[in-house]
Amino acid sequence: MAGVTELLRSVAIFRDLDDGEIARLAEVCKEETFELGEYVFREGEHGNRLYLIVEGEVRISRVVPGSGEEALAVLKPGALFGEMAVFDRSERSTDAIANGTVRCLTIARPDFEMLLDFNRDLAYKVLWSCVRLLSARLRSTNDSLRTFLAMSMF
Repeated sequence: MAGVTELLRSVAIFRDLDDGEIARLAEVCKEETFELGEYVFREGEHGNRLYLIVEGEVRISRVVPGSGEEALAVLKPGALFGEMAVFDRSERSTDAIANGTVRCLTIARPDFEMLLDFNRDLAYKVLWSCVRLLSARLRSTNDSLRTFLAMSMF
């Protein structure tokens, strides 16, 4: 349990939680293992859980028509992924594929939502952390787009 709580505490959206809140979060975590080449999830699937890598690597990619698979990122232990579809109740926007044996902690959306519903302080901390995380991602995307547009002018 100590390893799980330390891993959860290392995730940006859970960093502000106190020991009791981390313990409640750890209670809803399940462990899943994936083997080399196995899909954790596929683009277009309904997103019903988020994942935190305990061990191994996960390749985030999407299929580009005419080109095949394009790897967007390779995630390492401590990385949280799959959270977007859980937060906005939408379909998966990418594929997630095991790069070898991967152990993950997972949190199902109903468990996560129940935890937030019954723990207002925890919900407040997690949701504000999500706002900061999403704002940072949007800034990074804007910077990348600005650079891309500037380069395309030459």
